[in-house]
Amino acid sequence: MTEPFNVLMVGVGGQGVVLASNILSEAAMRAGLDVKKSEIHGMSQRGGPVFSHVRFGERVHSPVIPKGEADVIYSLERMELLRWATWARPGAVACYLAQNTLPFGVKAYPEGLDEEIARLFGTVIRVDPRALRDRISPKVKNTVLLGAVSVFAALPPECYHEVIPGLCPDGTAEVNWQGFEIGREVAAEQLRAAGQPRAASQARAAGELQEPAHVE
Repeated sequence: MTEPFNVLMVGVGGQGVVLASNILSEAAMRAGLDVKKSEIHGMSQRGGPVFSHVRFGERVHSPVIPKGEADVIYSLERMELLRWATWARPGAVACYLAQNTLPFGVKAYPEGLDEEIARLFGTVIRVDPRALRDRISPKVKNTVLLGAVSVFAALPPECYHEVIPGLCPDGTAEVNWQGFEIGREVAAEQLRAAGQPRAASQARAAGELQEPAHVE
């Protein structure tokens, strides 16, 4: 990894963007990479925007992703994903939560939101919490989405496994790890369904998907 890998993480207050960015940053450090992170909490108590830039590689000089160079945008809210779309490089990946959580000041979502996201990004992973409600708690949707992102960020899954217990709230490490693994499964399934089996294989080169493990 000679060039920094850039993940822009966006959402609104209370969704867990900061925790997910901390897990990603710590996992990259466990992998022996140089990591830089910058975040803004905004009006988090009012449903305001929250975003975090996470960059990692052999050498990273700035914590801020240059506009037009994000490899992946992780978004827990669709309007924020569109607002930050110009930060993505051509052909970038969008991993987003398909759940209505209106940002502060937004009264309703416009029509055709998902279609516009598909038009703007080279690869789209859409995580619908309603489809997963029989498998995992909705409280860990941020780590489910992080699991989807991990399919594209070449870090060994064990690095996430090592850092999740120390960063997640007490008593939630196991369910967060299970959510993370489910997110990886969702991303791999959608890549195969989109006719991108090679992309799924390359993206998973850092480690095979595995059954959720018990985390102490």
